[in-house]
Amino acid sequence: MRLPQLVQRQNRFLAVLTATISVIGCQVDKPVTSVPDPGPQSPDGGTWDAETFDRFFLFIPDMSNRVPDLAPLPPDAPPAPVVVCGDGILNVPEGEQCDDGNVIPADGCGSTCLLDDGWICPEPGKPCVNTTVCGDGRVSGAEECDDNNIAGGDGCSEKCQIEKGWICPMPAVRCQAAACGDGFMVGSEECDDGNTAKGDGCSDTCHVEPGYFCPTPGAACQKTVCANNVLEGDEGCDDGNKLPWDGCSPTCEREPTCKDGECASVCGDGMILAGDVEECDDGNQRDDDGCSKDCTKEIGWDCVITPLADASQLSLPVVFRDFISIPATGATRHPNFEDNIGTGISPGLVKSVLGSDGKPVYAGICDNASTTGCPNGRQLTTQADFDEWYRDTAKSVRGDSFITLARNATGQYVFDGGTPTNPFLPFGRTDLTGVGWVAQGQELLSGGGDFGFTTEVHYWFQLQGGERLDFSGDDDVWVFFKNALLIDLGGRHAATTGTISLTDAEIMTRSLTKGRIYEIALFHAERHTNQSNFKLTLNGFGRSKSVCTPICGDGIVVKGEVCDDGLLNGTYGHCNETCSGLGPHCGDNVVQAAEGEECDDGVNLTTYGINGKPGCAPGCKLSPYCGDGKTDSLFGEQCDTKGVKLPDSSCQLNCTYRPACGNGVVDTADGEECDDGNLISGDGCSSFCTWEIVNR
Repeated sequence: MRLPQLVQRQNRFLAVLTATISVIGCQVDKPVTSVPDPGPQSPDGGTWDAETFDRFFLFIPDMSNRVPDLAPLPPDAPPAPVVVCGDGILNVPEGEQCDDGNVIPADGCGSTCLLDDGWICPEPGKPCVNTTVCGDGRVSGAEECDDNNIAGGDGCSEKCQIEKGWICPMPAVRCQAAACGDGFMVGSEECDDGNTAKGDGCSDTCHVEPGYFCPTPGAACQKTVCANNVLEGDEGCDDGNKLPWDGCSPTCEREPTCKDGECASVCGDGMILAGDVEECDDGNQRDDDGCSKDCTKEIGWDCVITPLADASQLSLPVVFRDFISIPATGATRHPNFEDNIGTGISPGLVKSVLGSDGKPVYAGICDNASTTGCPNGRQLTTQADFDEWYRDTAKSVRGDSFITLARNATGQYVFDGGTPTNPFLPFGRTDLTGVGWVAQGQELLSGGGDFGFTTEVHYWFQLQGGERLDFSGDDDVWVFFKNALLIDLGGRHAATTGTISLTDAEIMTRSLTKGRIYEIALFHAERHTNQSNFKLTLNGFGRSKSVCTPICGDGIVVKGEVCDDGLLNGTYGHCNETCSGLGPHCGDNVVQAAEGEECDDGVNLTTYGINGKPGCAPGCKLSPYCGDGKTDSLFGEQCDTKGVKLPDSSCQLNCTYRPACGNGVVDTADGEECDDGNLISGDGCSSFCTWEIVNR
């Protein structure tokens, strides 16, 4: 016999015995054969006769061998119902959200049968499922983000926490910089100096401005220092000097390599030519912008040659060399400056092709040795003197500078460096203050200025056809194109104009090739006081470079793209058509009914609705709930009448049966002691669901 049944029998026996003794009022120490009339009342309100009493109680002095003979309890009589968290039965009416059959903490269903954050428990009595998986592209549990990977440094850490300076607005896509100006350089930002001001090196869109580099996020940017032999900012090169035409310009830009007036592009000069090994050239040697530092196209990018937008001005490097024209005491005049020579244009003073070093070659006419055939008499002295004009020697002081050509209304770039009242005198320019023989005390000013100097300019361009160069000046002017002399205005003379026009006929005559790079070299000398004119006009000498953009639709996510699902871009559940974010999808908090969505709360992890309402389950489908007309026993429902109360009230609105005697459930709150599933008395459990004393 089970212990609870034994205890129940003992308790009932003692109750009957106590009541009987109190009625009789005497000590029973021998079998009773008769009782007074009226006899004592039995526990059910009747009276005992001798036979009945003796049949129930056979007493001996120690009363050890006589116990009430009661009907046995039903072997499967249910105990009083007690809601027990951990019994594997989900009791929603009692507030349970889950019951996985245990009260072990941190396994999805807590010790009070409440769901842990980030878990679902789809079936009572079974283990719960952790829905928080960092890297699965779904934000759940303690996750702040999930970009579909577990790599840190991309805005969403390896533990799916948002990193400083980032925002991660959508699961499964790249995170983005939170804000330009917050001091964190992240995402596609090239810099972030902690503000959005322009002109301080980091623009209002957090891109490095020309002439700056920004090594420390949150700190002020610094100006690049060209010629310090350190590659900084947008510098294409830095060879430690500011000499032009040595492969790295005075502004630290890559220069083409030219030989015999025809040039080959180099990686980083912004030019790419037919037949070049370069796949692209965006004017720098940085990676991760579509064109690598080796001028190869990076995966996921498209690079096309694009003409540069017409700038408002064009700056050309120039080398001026100062010679002594009016010597100070103790100094010596250069023989070719302020020399007493004839006036007028004297062609042929230099050979028709530049020398191997790219300098004009002395022709040997109209000099001290001979003036035969010279219409204006002697113009030069000796080759040694002339060879000093465009080379750095002890006879000259070099001044490196720029001439800036402004773009006019017709699209021409013009530098007009001198007029009769405002002569072109570079050694009086602000950028050359303190440079030259006058500054050294070796030369005197003449006519209010320094009129003894030479000028050298080189400019290369990609031939398209139709380019035109006009030059007007004095004195000597020689312009070479592809190493060949095209403008020959030698000699001391007044301002005179020469022109180069690269028409299709000229291109054909000179065996030029459109699309190739060619060099123009200009050599000028100012040798006499009072006037100095220098006017250069360029028309059509545009430049092009590679412009690289991400290829949206190739299925490769690169810098500047948030996502890319290839041919699926723009369709439901995939990246949008601009690769700037996800398109319509389950989880966007918008119900896409046409795509079969029934709901979308942005999370969609509710497997069972509460409070009589459905939740949104995975797949954007409505979850089961009490009131949906389906009995969901997994979630503790005993019945479901779609929220309609039945006439017999057997199914309550909380989807459980009304407590009732005979339903097989012991409802102690209603006073039931037992419930054997029927309303028949005499079987141990009465029709009122109380225990019965059953006669044998």
